[in-house]
Amino acid sequence: MKEFFSKKNDKYTVIIGCGRLGASLANTMSEGDGDVTIMDIDKNSFRKLSSSYGGLVVKGDGMDFADLEEAQVDKADVVVAVTNNDNVNIMIAQIAREVYKVKRVIARLYDPERECVYHEFGIDTICPAVLSANQIDKMIYESGAEEITDSAKCM
Repeated sequence: MKEFFSKKNDKYTVIIGCGRLGASLANTMSEGDGDVTIMDIDKNSFRKLSSSYGGLVVKGDGMDFADLEEAQVDKADVVVAVTNNDNVNIMIAQIAREVYKVKRVIARLYDPERECVYHEFGIDTICPAVLSANQIDKMIYESGAEEITDSAKCM
């Protein structure tokens, strides 16, 4: 198989899921000095990528070994699973960790109660509900309620 990433640096990241989060992450990484490939099962999802996106795209299923091999997951330093399904994300993360021996695997999960399952497999997690709750708590208790009211007017 032909090497299709340029090795701008030693980091190669595969992002699986080209929703708002995946596309934003891929755009940011592409603008930096990282080599990135983003995969999604729906080719229309790639429209979310910026016109300046310099990484690669793979239309495929993150649980399909042939598609993962097309994305060269075996060469990835990091795999990020950010589909809209917790079960899919954990399966992708497990495949990346156990089959392809990827050192750093990060998965988004919506259900914070599942976090322990991910951690058993050495998978880092990001949970939007927990992050949001922590940020709101921080805003309330560190900034004071008056400042929150003022900033809420911008929304």
